[in-house]
Parts: sequence; C-alpha cells; structure tokens
Amino acid sequence: MKANSGHFLLEEGMEYRDLAEAFPELLTTFLEETEQMPDDDEVMAMYIYLNKLELDKNRKPEGYNRKGRMRMVFPLTGVTFYIRGTSKSAEVVRVTEKISKFLNKKGLKHEVEYNRLSNSKE
Repeated sequence: MKANSGHFLLEEGMEYRDLAEAFPELLTTFLEETEQMPDDDEVMAMYIYLNKLELDKNRKPEGYNRKGRMRMVFPLTGVTFYIRGTSKSAEVVRVTEKISKFLNKKGLKHEVEYNRLSNSKE
C-alpha cells in the first residue's frame, strides 16, 4: 500500500493535554523513523519544549512542520494529527504504523486512516 498521508483520529473526548506525556517520545520516534533528527541536541530539546508547552496548556501544538521528507501536522480543527510525505509512498504507511503501535503502547486510543487530505490521490 502507498499513501501520502496517515491520519491519527484520536478517541472522542481526548484533549491535547492527553498527548503531553507521550509527546517527547512520539516526536523522537517520528524524526528517527523519517531520518530527520536534528544534528544539534539543543534544537531537538527546543522542538519538544515548544510543543509540550502548548500540549500542557491544552492547546494545538506545532508538530513538526518543516521542510523535509515528512511532516507531522496538527490541523486547526479537532484533536488529531497526521503525517504527510512529499509523495505517495510505502514509507508513509510504515511510519504511520510505527506511530500507531507507539500510541497503542501508551494507551492513547485512536484509529488510522490514509489519504484524507483533499488533494490526496488514491
């Protein structure tokens, strides 16, 4: 299967703050799996700190929305997030499945869907 986006539809009633504790490991897993880890540990600490600050306040975090192979995006509506690749690939599916297993391990109930973006081609 190939996809250009993998969406994590979090259980109804879940709030952003529910992701706060797991977020450092979630972001690290995403960046390691996509080979986008920053070279500088301080940069990584800043990404985690800024996102966790918003999550602790129950607000939408930035995620990882920088130029690169993949992005982790928290849309403006709903408590959800998705990863998006630059093109349709099996890599998006692999990383989505890895993150889904991580979320399950942390007890964060969710469903996964692919290619939910309006410009996604199936």
